[in-house]
Amino acid sequence: MRLPRLVLFLSALLVGLILLATTLLITNSQRQSQNNVAIGGPFRLINHNGLEVSDKDFLGRPVLVFFGYTHCPDICPTKLLEVSEIFRALGPDKKINGLFVTIDPERDTPALLKDYLSSFDSRIVGLTGSQEAILAAEKSFRVYARKVDTGESGYTMDHTALVYLMDRQGRFINVFNTEQDPIGAAKALAPYL
Repeated sequence: MRLPRLVLFLSALLVGLILLATTLLITNSQRQSQNNVAIGGPFRLINHNGLEVSDKDFLGRPVLVFFGYTHCPDICPTKLLEVSEIFRALGPDKKINGLFVTIDPERDTPALLKDYLSSFDSRIVGLTGSQEAILAAEKSFRVYARKVDTGESGYTMDHTALVYLMDRQGRFINVFNTEQDPIGAAKALAPYL
């Protein structure tokens, strides 16, 4: 009498373990597929020191990527200040980069980017390049950018104002909220360092 009950119990336990393992595998694969959004990709641009760099130069550390321009009156300097404050909360020894990719290569030369970024954390790298190279980077990051004529005074730029978190392998993790408290943001970045 005891043997059939034991076999029944062990069979039920085995079926339960198989169901649990299957559920965990399905849940994990769904989470991974959510993060496999096609944002980011290879690029070759010029950094604020005038050197050609590619996406491969930033592998091995997480990166916060933001597209903007130096003549931006408010959003771009605010985002760069927020990223700088987050980096400061992380500490100077943390291996992380910020990329400020111009959407206005016509005006944003390496020298201008270097001067502009001198007000922010030194781990933020300015990137520019040919119009074609910038358009390709915008497309791979799904960035909207458009030149808007302002009459006699020139032009401004409309653009996406998102900060992208890329992992150490250059894969998109998520849009990162830089508007949160810098210490909280630093804690949110910690698992990716």
